Amino acid sequence: MTGMTIEPQAQAASAPVRLFARIKAARDQWIVLAALIAIWQILSWTLGVYWIGSPLGVAQKLLSGVFAGDLLSHASFTLAEALIGFVLGGVPAIVLPFALRRMPFVTAVLDPFMVGGYGMPKLALAPLFVLWFGIGIESKIALICFTVFFIVYFATLGGIRALDPKLVQMAQIAGASEAQTARNVIFPGAVPHIFAGIRLAMPYAIGAAVVAELISANRGLGYLVQFHSMNFDTTSVFVALTAVCLIVFAANAIVNMLEKRLLKWRPASDCILSAGT
Repeated sequence: MTGMTIEPQAQAASAPVRLFARIKAARDQWIVLAALIAIWQILSWTLGVYWIGSPLGVAQKLLSGVFAGDLLSHASFTLAEALIGFVLGGVPAIVLPFALRRMPFVTAVLDPFMVGGYGMPKLALAPLFVLWFGIGIESKIALICFTVFFIVYFATLGGIRALDPKLVQMAQIAGASEAQTARNVIFPGAVPHIFAGIRLAMPYAIGAAVVAELISANRGLGYLVQFHSMNFDTTSVFVALTAVCLIVFAANAIVNMLEKRLLKWRPASDCILSAGT
């Protein structure tokens, strides 16, 4: 009875603490943002708008591009590339470690090749993907898949390896089948690691799309950066880069919401200042 009465009281007492932590984190984030904008503005005054566009000028061009529809068209093209490549690269990266869970010898054989693929410079591969898949969207998706796959793979593999073997043994003793053990024990334990990999891979996917568009494209935010750089329009370059940052922020917020829904079983104290919040 004592434990049953203390636990709700502890949860009720921790709720204001969590709320205060979130408010304080949000306040500090706005302070950091204001400081960065102030530094940007000072650099714009010092070096000139030709070299570093002013925050006001970038904001005006950003809004005008959104209302005109041009910026949204290019941003949607980049976002489509990133999402397709992320799914095609991320889903196999999650499935493969589960498929190899009962085959440690195969995992050990593949491990050095996976490490080599993870460490390979992705920017150096972009021209090869253009050569192999052409200048269309296929080369961008291929580069994004290659970039995302290894990040999510190692995050998922780390989550499976970090699981306490005693939990699996208890499920097997209770009569759970292999599929039930994987679904009800192993997967929930690996979900935090999977989301850590997804959160890390998402900006890389968008960045890979922009890099691929810098090399060869006639649409997308990377194309805008390349086009305006050739025309020495620094403010428009910052507009495209700001749009990329906003897409990354929005994607990270969506990942955080999905993570909270799937990790409701975790104690609330574990999520007070979790990454990305």
